[in-house]
Amino acid sequence: MKIHPLIKTSKELAALVTRMSAHDFVVVDTEFMRENTYWPDLCLLQVATEEEAAAIDPKAEGIDLTPLLDLLVENHDVLKVFHAGGQDLEIIHNLTGKVPNPLFDTQIAAMALGYGEQVGYSNLVESMLGHALDKGARFTDWSRRPLDKRQIDYAIADVTHLAEIFPKLVKKLIKTGRGEWLDEEMERLADPSSFAFEPEDAWKRLKLPSRNPAILGRLKALAGWRETEARSKNLPRGRIVKDDTLNELASHPPKTQDDLAKVRGLSSGWKSNDIGARLMAALAQAKPLEGDELPKREPTRPGLTKDAALVSDLLKLLLKIRAKEAGVAAKLIARSDELEALAAGVRNGLNILSGWRFSEFGSDALDLVEGRLAFATENGKLKMSRIDSGTDQAA
Repeated sequence: MKIHPLIKTSKELAALVTRMSAHDFVVVDTEFMRENTYWPDLCLLQVATEEEAAAIDPKAEGIDLTPLLDLLVENHDVLKVFHAGGQDLEIIHNLTGKVPNPLFDTQIAAMALGYGEQVGYSNLVESMLGHALDKGARFTDWSRRPLDKRQIDYAIADVTHLAEIFPKLVKKLIKTGRGEWLDEEMERLADPSSFAFEPEDAWKRLKLPSRNPAILGRLKALAGWRETEARSKNLPRGRIVKDDTLNELASHPPKTQDDLAKVRGLSSGWKSNDIGARLMAALAQAKPLEGDELPKREPTRPGLTKDAALVSDLLKLLLKIRAKEAGVAAKLIARSDELEALAAGVRNGLNILSGWRFSEFGSDALDLVEGRLAFATENGKLKMSRIDSGTDQAA
């Protein structure tokens, strides 16, 4: 594979994109910093095909990233491959308002092939290629210029190895017939709503201090105000006001701006500065939440009796056994809340009762809940037995 020097000009980038656009897939990775900003600060973009790989410097003077961004979000003929790509997708969405499509995440694929839940990139490389990666440059300052050779080599290694791994994963998925298992997860990953939300919805991401409509109305107003402040200043939300302080303000609202100086987590300057005035204005405009806005009570499914809780535990054990037998991460098959819902009597709307999940696990889970499958021990070992017309049969 040809490795290019760091790309710093629009001309070099445009030529690279033209070549890569002729391939079936392109592997993508990013390096960024976000400790001190609201928006991730993109510091490096790495791309590769089976033939070539390059790192692009988005901070290079005058460089135009448009051809590369168009390849990622507008060209639907080229598959974009990521590993644990959530944060990479967020960055691309911030730049374009769109999510790469079609896309493939090798971490999700690895879950379907028995490499464990949320397998790390270095572990996947070691398992599939036998290479041990140099992790020394992982926590360097990617915003510093110039980047040194070790940083660039480290960054490009992420895509060169992944360009080798991806075809191997595809072959395994075809051989095992598990490609369709990934469709739902890939669709969820590509949902733009995961990366874009309005400030007025920011309160939904917080731990709610109460179900009181007035308190929640104030929390909604304050969270929206903080989101706007953080975005406009490009600062982390916690640098504006921490979550605990926001909840305290919503639960015990100050009567005047002077009272802000008495709030734990705020400095004395808030009693007279402009940001304090804007906080008070947000509180003044807050209205109690209407009934249809109030969060649904948890759990939204039927409550578990003691017996149902025991059945739920048995379902979790069955899931562990079936996942191990199938060589697939249990998390890809079922979530704990689905198992609890099944144990509580729910039969509609559960993913485990349809498609491949039903054949791999849901059918047995339903048999267990409805008394057609039982656990037993024999010679100190756990076994499962089918219960059919009063006769036990080994499962």
